[in-house]
Amino acid sequence: MKMLRLSLVLLIIFCSAVACRASKAPDSDIREPAVAGKFYPESAAKLKLAVEKFLQDAIPAKVKKPIAIIVPHAGYIFSGQICADGFKQVANQKFDFVVILGTKHTNSNIEKVSLYAGNGFRTPLGTSLVEKNIIHSLKKADPTDCMLDKSLHESEHSIEVMVPFIQVVFPKTKIVPVVVGAQDIQTCIRFGQALAKILKNKNALIIASSDLSHYPSAADANMVDRETLSAIAGLDPAAFQKTLQSHRNRNISNLYTSACGEAPIMAAMVAAKALGAAYGSIISYANSGDASIGERSRVVGYGAVVLAADGAGKDTGISAQAAPTDSSVTLTRSDKKRLLSFARETISRLFSTDTVPLARNFNAALQQPRGAFVTLKKRGELRGCIGRIIGDEPLGKIVGAMALQAAFNDARFNPLTADELNETEIEISVLTPIKPVAGATDIVIERDGVLLNKKGHQAVFLPQVATEQKWNRDELLDNLCRKAGLETGCWKKEARLSTFQAVVFSEAEFR
Repeated sequence: MKMLRLSLVLLIIFCSAVACRASKAPDSDIREPAVAGKFYPESAAKLKLAVEKFLQDAIPAKVKKPIAIIVPHAGYIFSGQICADGFKQVANQKFDFVVILGTKHTNSNIEKVSLYAGNGFRTPLGTSLVEKNIIHSLKKADPTDCMLDKSLHESEHSIEVMVPFIQVVFPKTKIVPVVVGAQDIQTCIRFGQALAKILKNKNALIIASSDLSHYPSAADANMVDRETLSAIAGLDPAAFQKTLQSHRNRNISNLYTSACGEAPIMAAMVAAKALGAAYGSIISYANSGDASIGERSRVVGYGAVVLAADGAGKDTGISAQAAPTDSSVTLTRSDKKRLLSFARETISRLFSTDTVPLARNFNAALQQPRGAFVTLKKRGELRGCIGRIIGDEPLGKIVGAMALQAAFNDARFNPLTADELNETEIEISVLTPIKPVAGATDIVIERDGVLLNKKGHQAVFLPQVATEQKWNRDELLDNLCRKAGLETGCWKKEARLSTFQAVVFSEAEFR
């Protein structure tokens, strides 16, 4: 599991650099998967379940006549839910083939549109056949910009990660894989017009594969990505490029790019508009920092947009920010059940799909920034406990993150196994803001959790620990010293003590 965590860290850094089965195809000239086991599960069972789970949690369809979708292509554990939100907008439609417009991560020298003329793309779910008639029609319609070249596709993940979603949502539907390697707007316009000409009067879906901002803080990503998504919804390639240039001009810290699939997005805009798209609807947004395994200091943004012909209107698709933290903690019975369910589902889904659910759709109380601990007990015995005292992120996300930490990264225990999960009870402690106290006499047993800091060492006990262990105040503080790696009685001199309270609840309360 430690190796899994390492791979997840690497994935967020390099995510942009690097069911029913589809119809069978001859083994010759089939592109083998390049990122199975890296960007999505290598196991067919896990992959199918991962896609199905994301689709179950996806935002319902908002439009009636979708022509194109823009969805992200990072590792499923980070961007799979946003990708599913986009696919959900078209899941009730039937298409004869799907055009996948990918970007180039592996060969920066090619400034053309690379059409894949092989027989198919294989994933753990099977092989999706290529609609070769469309490939050759595109080459004929735009011979200046298009080339029949499979080399740019060999290790390119931006198309590959779309294929399992297509195989689950549109079984046996053929694909048209295209890497739009040219960033030049005129090339994208010409190709988009050629694509629209070929697709006219045909039953096809266009997918533009793109992540959004790369590597700024979560706060900067939210700002940049809102602007980028609004520009995409405007269906104007020039305005879209102008928006991206404005981000570069502002010299936003650590912003490497605002959209790694700039060219596919522009080509999709042009083609969709020529095919009757009247507007773009922003379906959803998140960044990697919103994931239970994500860090908010360095993120990648993900958005789902549908370009449609019906007049349902635009939608921001971006949730409002949480209100400032209230020092009191009030949770309803329903709130507690929701948090416990999310904690269990987060651990369970990592076992079953190598992905985790996105922490969203929580009410206002559960979006408050809160500190929280997740405690695991197996047959009444401690099996893991990790938390975050400072409430610097929304409570729902913190609970998911701490559930994973308690299950897999508590150094006192071996990582939890899938077989143990059914025997494990989850307890959550939601904390009030921490406050320094003048001394030990200010600590009230049963009411207060305590944080001790001394000489660079620190340790914390939740309010329920003293009660469970039948400690008095001095015993609590002595044990806190030992937990911090200091001598017994260290709290009596030059130690900083802080207290907090907690709302504590467990699954046992709801049986």
